[in-house]
Amino acid sequence: MSTHPPSTAETPFDPKAFVATLPLRPGVYRMFAADGEILYVGKARQLKQRVGSYFRADLLAPKVVAMVRLIARIEVTVTGSDTEALLLEFNLIKQHKPHYNVLLKDDKTFPYLRLSAHNFPRMTFYRGVRRAPDRYFGPYPSTWAVRETAQQLQKLFRLRPCEDTFFAHRSRPCLQHQIQRCSAPCVGLISREDYAQDVAAAVSVLEGRNDEVARSLGQRMEAHAEALEYEKAALLRNQLSALRKLQEQQIITSATDTDCDAVALAEANGEYCVGLLFIRGGRSLGTTTFFPRTGVAEPDEVLSAFLAQYYLEREAPREVLVSLTLDDAAALEEGMSTRAGHKVKLHRAQRGLKVKWLEVTRENAEQALRMKLSHRAGVAGQLAALGEALGLPVPPRRIECFDISHTGGEATVASCVVFGPEGPSKTEYRRFNIEGIEPGDDYGAMRQALERRFKRIKAGESPLPDVLLIDGGKGQLAQAETVLAQLGVVVPAVVGVAKGADRRVGQERLFRMGAEHADLLPPDSPALHVVQRIRDEAHRFAITGHRRSRAKARQGSVLDDVPGLGPARRRALLKQFGGLKGVQLAGLRDLAAVQGIGPHLAQVIYDHLHAAS
Repeated sequence: MSTHPPSTAETPFDPKAFVATLPLRPGVYRMFAADGEILYVGKARQLKQRVGSYFRADLLAPKVVAMVRLIARIEVTVTGSDTEALLLEFNLIKQHKPHYNVLLKDDKTFPYLRLSAHNFPRMTFYRGVRRAPDRYFGPYPSTWAVRETAQQLQKLFRLRPCEDTFFAHRSRPCLQHQIQRCSAPCVGLISREDYAQDVAAAVSVLEGRNDEVARSLGQRMEAHAEALEYEKAALLRNQLSALRKLQEQQIITSATDTDCDAVALAEANGEYCVGLLFIRGGRSLGTTTFFPRTGVAEPDEVLSAFLAQYYLEREAPREVLVSLTLDDAAALEEGMSTRAGHKVKLHRAQRGLKVKWLEVTRENAEQALRMKLSHRAGVAGQLAALGEALGLPVPPRRIECFDISHTGGEATVASCVVFGPEGPSKTEYRRFNIEGIEPGDDYGAMRQALERRFKRIKAGESPLPDVLLIDGGKGQLAQAETVLAQLGVVVPAVVGVAKGADRRVGQERLFRMGAEHADLLPPDSPALHVVQRIRDEAHRFAITGHRRSRAKARQGSVLDDVPGLGPARRRALLKQFGGLKGVQLAGLRDLAAVQGIGPHLAQVIYDHLHAAS
């Protein structure tokens, strides 16, 4: 790998002269704006051809032309192969997140079913790093899909769901056995060999070998019937019947134990959605969708970027089906194979069941994209109505709402929720633990929360909202007015949202900063609906935080604040004296006699408890 000399920013960028110096070799190019910001990172089989294509204005889309106008310099790195270029491009995009690149906003960690390594294994939901010797099945597209599968297998084979510590200390069967969801291996109601057969059958179902399991269950049922063990035969009959019902529900299954992913792209109004279908053991585990942020890419480039960013960070199955033919399929295959540790085949299915898998994936992606665009259109209409109601020149793109929650002044918490063109922006929600005010002082709490929030906004740590909503009337609004004036921050619209005379929904009064009278919007107004929605979300978020803080405070102990007294010594004290009351009544000599305490710490504990009381 070698770095080609970059164009310089000291003289105007000359694209023709720069392209003339590039080699016909694979590599990665980085386009920079005049301020040094990376605009775009791309890979190429032939750098000269690919970089040169950006400066043929007659062949470029308008969004590409807009990016090219901003280019002040370009840097390139020559690589030894297409795959090396793919990996370098992936790392640079992940590091810099350029504005014009396709970016996969992927915070999803998919769940698995875990079969524990135990004499009587348990099957449970799992999310995290997979470690031997446990076995893992998945990934599943959602928590619901995992729990649904686990529940079906529990009904079929009655595998235990309990923790090992619970299992080890049972003296009689639990409720799970009584409702026929567990065979009670904890108390010996099933032998290890029979339980192992049920585990093997469950694994076979997860691997798609349902017919094999059905044959085995039938043979075992007949054997028990011939031995006049009718109860065991009836149990196996019920399992066989449940298994057949499960097979009927799985309409998209393969006769082979195929492991593959189907990836399909949907596009509408310049936006993209990527659908992903998981097939494991020939069984469809369900679909999930992604909405990558797209820059100047075409559909095949969007799909290629998704595959690189998704599979270069996780293990791919042996086969990945795609809905489009990709020019860089060979490089992607090699990179995915290297990451997975086994050969990965990337191709576009042409016939059979695999085409059906792709069609189902594409239909799900199209539906998800339609729902997103429909939701956005609804939100856009509400924001436009709110902007009109507040007299703003353009619809607001960022709304922040504050609320206060406490119980009689205890554990006061303020919330800040953010709402934009896509709806709630939950990653930007913030809570403030309010301290240093009189209990129940809602005005002081609101003032403190606004000061802390808008100091950060003034420092450039967060964008300035177009609309600031305050849950409350004139008093709370006055606190906002004071804080904004002190900090020298100007918000286009500041509104206090107060409930009506009888606190009924639809009678909210909107107090504008500087206005003498409150506005009362019609109950069916889209502007009022969006205000209610944001206000309710701020209320929910504040209450959730308050309840959590209150519970934490009430579960705490005066011993938690004793310097040098850790969890183990606290437990020893409470066990020795039978609780906190006993510790408070104990003398210095008694405290020092507890293992791990000693005279010095005993004195600290004694002084702390008696000072607190």
